[in-house]
Amino acid sequence: MKIVANILVIGLFFLSCTNNNQPVPTLDTVLQEDLRGVWLTNIDSEILFDSNRTKEALTKLKNSGFNTVYPVVWNDGYTLYPSELMRREFGEAFEQDTLFASLGIDPLQNVITHARALNLKVIPWFEFGFSSSYNQQGGHILASKPEWAARNQEGGILTKNGFEWMNALHPEVQQFLLNMVQEVISTYDVDGIQGDDRLPAMPSEGGYSRFTKELYVQETGNTVPEDPLAPAFLEWKADKLSQFAQDLYGTVKAYNEHLIVSLAPSVYPWSKEQYLQDWSQWLRDGSMDELIPQNYRWDITAYQNTLNVIKAEYDQHKPADKTVRFASGIIIKAGKRFNDYSYVKQALQMNREAGVEGEVYFFYEGLFEQNGYLADSLKLNHYHQ
Repeated sequence: MKIVANILVIGLFFLSCTNNNQPVPTLDTVLQEDLRGVWLTNIDSEILFDSNRTKEALTKLKNSGFNTVYPVVWNDGYTLYPSELMRREFGEAFEQDTLFASLGIDPLQNVITHARALNLKVIPWFEFGFSSSYNQQGGHILASKPEWAARNQEGGILTKNGFEWMNALHPEVQQFLLNMVQEVISTYDVDGIQGDDRLPAMPSEGGYSRFTKELYVQETGNTVPEDPLAPAFLEWKADKLSQFAQDLYGTVKAYNEHLIVSLAPSVYPWSKEQYLQDWSQWLRDGSMDELIPQNYRWDITAYQNTLNVIKAEYDQHKPADKTVRFASGIIIKAGKRFNDYSYVKQALQMNREAGVEGEVYFFYEGLFEQNGYLADSLKLNHYHQ
């Protein structure tokens, strides 16, 4: 579902550009550029907690040849920025992540302010997506709105790998996420938005809330199967999230058609089987401008094999009538584990041979001192232009 932006919004976009002496690039022109991106987290990283640290980090990225940052804005039931939506839905105590609120800072605005001075693109990353909390029995969101909970076969809150989930098929939950996206793009000077392996997503073991079961029977005439992975049931659930992907795209484009809708799902077909992320269908529907599958592998042979699969999927299903930039998500740090330059150099060579149009690294802290100054090697050998 594409909704065309109105002329006034387009005019405001052109007026907001900082360099009036240069023509404004079209979205297609932007998407044809190689992507050199980095995810910025508030976990295992300190760069978002102080404006000076943020400025230093973004300057280092710019000097290393990067062009895009993806700062987290939605994590563990809280927005990192002050949110009128959260205050309205859950109360003043939940208006912003408590640590950032105690510091009196807006990390998203800090990133934007410093990134604009460096000509870096900023695409806010809605990391938790439809997950309400991590190891908190649903957290304050499901405590306040139990009807929003996704349910497993036993009727308990849907939980997978410690993450508790809202019902991604419930219209109120979907509207909540769309409202959050709308709040960000209408409040901040950003270049787009990003969903990941939790947006749009829901563990395939879900689908057993009263609302969802009744909806399934109403729409299909079939009995809800005991097996959550039963093919027809799984397909129905995945189709609901594919429709949400279209709604997400339409929401962003209705506000400003120049904004990038970036999606960074898990690897296909595991993404569909485990989290209902049928991104082949998203491609066919034209529900994104940028696809960055998370090719998170510690073994370079596994990286190559996975790249072959996801690139073939992209080539088969990419729409003929719009540009969708394809990049690869590369993991360089998780806890105390790193992929260093010897690994990344090979991954980049594989990307170029496959015609991949860039990469995004998870995450910032793996680029510098802790990982042999990886960014210096990238600048010297790959990103010097």
